[in-house]
Amino acid sequence: MIEPEFLTLADDPALDFMNTVVMGESGLIDQLGTDDDVLVWLQMMGFLDKSEHPDFELEALVRAARSLRDVIRKLVIQKKNGKRVDIGALNSFLVHGRYKVTLVRASEGSLEVVQEYDKSTPEQLLTGVAHAAAELLAEGNFDLVRKCEDPDCVLWFYDKTKAHRRRWCSMALCGNRHKVANFRARQKHIEA
Repeated sequence: MIEPEFLTLADDPALDFMNTVVMGESGLIDQLGTDDDVLVWLQMMGFLDKSEHPDFELEALVRAARSLRDVIRKLVIQKKNGKRVDIGALNSFLVHGRYKVTLVRASEGSLEVVQEYDKSTPEQLLTGVAHAAAELLAEGNFDLVRKCEDPDCVLWFYDKTKAHRRRWCSMALCGNRHKVANFRARQKHIEA
């Protein structure tokens, strides 16, 4: 099985989850194609231990994940556009969440609070992502939540840079393309 290469450039897990739809050469590509893709993303982002592999009805997890992603995208766009955020759909995911909180001692002796979510259903497995989205919507500074300035890009990010002037999803992706296009345009103008 070939695992998708997920981008983690948004500086926010809810936005990284939105960014599992990317622009390819022939159009949009949904990186969450199977239940296993969702599990790999959850493990990569720390929402699920690598040793865990919940077993649900085939494609139930990917359907729930895509549904949640669509909800998050809709709410982020509503909030970014200054519209009233329709919280009902996200609350439908959050209502499934059950978790326990424990205080644990780390190996070096420090204390930390750990939340462990139930994982009996696809919705419960996705509760951490829904919770991250709720926190972003409630507490995030949406002046710093941005869509990449490349008109062909669909990726979003939370600008946590010191100067808050981030324009691109990534300099390696869209920023460099923009710099090369500007350079070529200047060269063409000089040659003309």
